[in-house]
Amino acid sequence: MLTLKVITEETEKVIKGLEKKHFSGAQEAVEKAIAIDKKRREAQTKLDAALAESKKYAAQIGGLMKQGKKDEAEAAKAEVAKLKETIANLQIEQKNAEQELEAHLCTIPNIPNDDVPEGAGAEDNVVVKEGGLIPDLGESALPHWELAKKYNLIDFDLGVKVTGAGFPFYIGKMARFQRALEAFFLEEARKSGYLEVQPPLVVNQASGYGTGQLPDKEGQMYHCQLDDLYLIPTAEVPVTNIFRDVILDEKDLPIKRCAYSACFRREAGSYGKDVRGLNRLHEFDKVEIVRIDTPEHSYESLKEMLAHVEGLLIKLELPYRILRLCGGDMSFTSAICYDFEVWSAAQKRWLEVSSTSNFESYQANRLKCRYRRSEDKKTTLCHTLNGSALALPRIVAALMENNQTPQGIRIPKALVPYCGFEYLDDQNF
Repeated sequence: MLTLKVITEETEKVIKGLEKKHFSGAQEAVEKAIAIDKKRREAQTKLDAALAESKKYAAQIGGLMKQGKKDEAEAAKAEVAKLKETIANLQIEQKNAEQELEAHLCTIPNIPNDDVPEGAGAEDNVVVKEGGLIPDLGESALPHWELAKKYNLIDFDLGVKVTGAGFPFYIGKMARFQRALEAFFLEEARKSGYLEVQPPLVVNQASGYGTGQLPDKEGQMYHCQLDDLYLIPTAEVPVTNIFRDVILDEKDLPIKRCAYSACFRREAGSYGKDVRGLNRLHEFDKVEIVRIDTPEHSYESLKEMLAHVEGLLIKLELPYRILRLCGGDMSFTSAICYDFEVWSAAQKRWLEVSSTSNFESYQANRLKCRYRRSEDKKTTLCHTLNGSALALPRIVAALMENNQTPQGIRIPKALVPYCGFEYLDDQNF
C-alpha cells in the first residue's frame, strides 16, 4: 500500500497518479486517508499527554506518603485512577483509528510510474517492441483445441466430467511436453541467476494481504473456508512472502527467486470465444520470477527481467510483441507493467503470456519488507518485482497452432532435448 509519507507529502502527485489509473474518487480517498491519520495522531497526542501526567502523579505518591501527606497522596492516587480510565479509552480510540486507516489504505491502488502512458483500457496500451515472423498458414489452419482433439493431446470434456470447465486433462506426449516446458523455463531462469524454490500451493490470509491479492475485490481466489487458506493464483504470492517481516542487507540485493507452480483462478465473469480451449483456464502451470531490490536499482532489474522473458520467446521461435500498459489497464498493485503477447496463427490474434511488473514499495510496505542501507545502517522499504516466465497454456496454444504441419506439430529445437521427441503427433506414447 502507499505510505502515509507519500500521501501527505506528495498529495497532488498521488491524486494525479490515481486519476491516471482511472481510480474513481481519487481526491476523496486521499483526503479521507489524511483525515483518518489526523484523528489517529490526535488520539496519540492525547494518549501521550495522559500517560505523562499519570507518570507524574505516580512519582509523587511515594514522596507524599514519606512526608506524611496522606490526604494529598490519596488525591494523587485518585487522579491516577481517573487517568487510567482515560488512557484505556484513548488506547482504544488510537487503535481503532490505526485499523481504520490501514483498512482504508488497502482500498487505494498503487500510483503509476511517470513512464506509464495515459489511457483507459487495453486499446490504449503501447507496443514498444515486436519480434519474430508471423506465419501465414492459410484458412485451413486448425485452432489448438481441434489439433488437441485430432492428436488426442488434451481432453477438455474429461476435465469437465471430473472437475468442471477450465480444468483440462493433458495426455501422453502433451503431458510430457508440459513437463518439458516447465523444465526449460526453470533451467533458463537458473542460468540467469534465479534460485529455484518449490513453494506451497496454498497460503494464509497474511500472505494474500502482503502481495495485494487480499482483500479480493474481484472474487478471483479460491478460498478453503474450513482452514481459511487460499489457493495461489500465482507463485508470486508465496515466493514474495518469503521476505515478509524481514530486514535484508543492501549487499545481498537484488535477490532473485524463481518457482514453478500450479495456479488457480476463478476467472469470474469470463465467457465467449476468447476463453475457448487453453485461452483461459481455472488451473494452469506457470514459472514465475521474483526480485527484491533497492529503489535505486529496481528499474535496471525490470529491464533485465524483460530481456529474460523476451529471450524465452525467441528460443521458442514465437512471434511476439511487448506492450507497456496504460494507466487504466494496469493491476491494482503495479507501478508499471509490461505484457508479452504471442501470435496465434489459427485464431489470428495476440495472446498474453506474461506480465512483468515493478511494484516499487507498494507490496513491500504491506509486507514490511525492508533492507538496511550500507552507508548509514538505516532501514528502507525494498522494491518488489515479478514476471511470468512463462505461463504454459497460451504458450502451448501458440506453439500448436503456429507449428502445425502434415507430419504433426513441430517442436521448437530448444525444447527437443527436454521432451525427447520432435513432433506432437498420433504416436502419443
